[in-house]
Amino acid sequence: MSAQYAWSEADEAEVRLLEERVGVELPGSYRQFLLCSDGWGDGCLLRAGEVGWLRDLEPLAAEVWSGAGNGKVRSIPDELYFVYGEEQESVNLRREYVPDTLLVGRWDDGMALLNPHVRTAGGEWEAWYLASWVPGARRYRCFWDLIRNERVKPSLGRWCPEYGA
Repeated sequence: MSAQYAWSEADEAEVRLLEERVGVELPGSYRQFLLCSDGWGDGCLLRAGEVGWLRDLEPLAAEVWSGAGNGKVRSIPDELYFVYGEEQESVNLRREYVPDTLLVGRWDDGMALLNPHVRTAGGEWEAWYLASWVPGARRYRCFWDLIRNERVKPSLGRWCPEYGA
């Protein structure tokens, strides 16, 4: 992908408005992305004005993926949950977190989500790619890792040098 898919950047006021609307400060990598490009592609990564909590934007998806309807949500132990990369098993998803995720993108019949329940020491939120054809979710330590692994590979860095590969 190239910069031709990028929208013009969001300004600081637009990013602050999003943070006010969702009631939290955004993680640094995602905030920086919005300041570099307010969305990307044809709805692939949402513009600041389109981003919101999954429970509000896609209530049925939040309910189905959380398992709330069947009453059988089991929590995944830390030693299984906090595995990233090749060793990760996508079924080890903490479904109780699903409704509280921030919907930031859609592609290939899946959703890009940010999980505020899991944060790095630097304030980054865990990022997920959730799709009906993935058993569970592919999880990453932060938004930038999700984008680098799921969507754009190193070319993104050419137009957003702060987080480029």
